Amino acid sequence: MDSPTDIGNRAATRTLERLKPRKVKSGKAPVIFDERVSASLVGHLLNAISGTSVARGTSFLRNEMGQQILSDGVTLIDDPLRLRGLRSAAFDGEGLASEPITLVENGILKSWLLDTATAKQLSLTSNARAGRGIGSPPSPSATNVHMEAGPRSVTDMMQDIKSGLLITELIGMGVNGVTGDYSRGAAGFWIENGEIAYPVSEVTIASNLREMFKILQPAGNLNFRRGVNAPSILVPQMSLAGL
Repeated sequence: MDSPTDIGNRAATRTLERLKPRKVKSGKAPVIFDERVSASLVGHLLNAISGTSVARGTSFLRNEMGQQILSDGVTLIDDPLRLRGLRSAAFDGEGLASEPITLVENGILKSWLLDTATAKQLSLTSNARAGRGIGSPPSPSATNVHMEAGPRSVTDMMQDIKSGLLITELIGMGVNGVTGDYSRGAAGFWIENGEIAYPVSEVTIASNLREMFKILQPAGNLNFRRGVNAPSILVPQMSLAGL
């Protein structure tokens, strides 16, 4: 863990950097999801490949097994045996032995998240991804998930952006799991000519997760701090609603 001093200094710096935010004009622009919020995109993907959503037909990825759902070279791994992982466990909520699985390999969807019940509904075998709450039956759940880092740094990605948005905060939950439509409030910093120009707020970003997933580019700054981890992610084009 970081020291309290480092955490306090970082919080103060981020607060000062966000003073006097501006609004941006509506249009289309590249968007970088900072590593603090990029895991939310992975979370939407995990919901879409949950056996429950697939069996009910309520996932926009329900017919995509074996198809390319992420951009080339992007891999997503679920590892319940990671040393000191926040969600590590030797067995799942139904007592089945856990083992790492590759959910997406080089952009290709390889596996659903399955417990015994949803696996039976889909005529498949459970891959030991049952999670259990105190007062609820088991249901499919991921463990320690991470998106592998890409080859470029965030700075390199920004150098190629003439005008774009770096998101550090997301607001609301305007995501449709059936269609993949995505719309959320956001705040962060405006990028001009490859550099951060000024803080921005009250921006709405919109697209479709199916389209976003196929063009997203992970940066190289992957850190393992949570149950779901991802580096910063660049989406080359999204709709922005501001002024």
